[in-house]
Amino acid sequence: MHGYYKTKMDKKEISVFNEQTLDLIADALREHGYIILPDSFNQMLLQDLQHRAQSLTPENWQQAGVGRHEEYQQNKAIRSDIIHWISPDNPIEEAFLICMENLRQGLNQRLFMGLFDYEGHFSIYAKGANYQKHLDALKGRSNRVLSQILYLNTDWQKADAGELILYSEDGAKPLQTTLPELGTLVLFLSDKFPHEVIKARRSRYSLTGWFRVNNSHSRKIDPAI
Repeated sequence: MHGYYKTKMDKKEISVFNEQTLDLIADALREHGYIILPDSFNQMLLQDLQHRAQSLTPENWQQAGVGRHEEYQQNKAIRSDIIHWISPDNPIEEAFLICMENLRQGLNQRLFMGLFDYEGHFSIYAKGANYQKHLDALKGRSNRVLSQILYLNTDWQKADAGELILYSEDGAKPLQTTLPELGTLVLFLSDKFPHEVIKARRSRYSLTGWFRVNNSHSRKIDPAI
């Protein structure tokens, strides 16, 4: 574990999103609804996140599912990755959460999005795993507003496949095809852009999450739906 995780003060100083980058992200979300940023993270933190994901033991992972509550199901024909939810209990995961909090505050200041909190998990797509075209949120049925993906794969080549394909709102036209290369960050509005993960030819690691709004009338966040 690297030295800059030793104290709370050190953790508070971890902020990869400077004002210029926050402006760039906000402008892209305002104009296009998505942005893809290569080399977007502090390299030390990026390497630690990669090592953290790769060092988790099998019992730390669970089969990913689709849907929520009564609609939740595990269907490997639709989605075949495994996941590990991140938390502030681990110092490396906490450092990443601090970066996401910095991003949340920066976007709220610029776009008045009302982002309330963030949830995220590591994902592993084993060789041959994929995720069919889907939306992360349906209008009026989810509090997920902004989706985030950070890739954790060294020396990823086009021949390895495993690309993320982001589609137009009607799902008909591919807008962007992104290789899951180390340090590439993808952000997009959760209810506007269908997307899919193509089958990879080697194990593929990412850290995926969502910024949420609070649809409750109380001061407590409403359940994740």
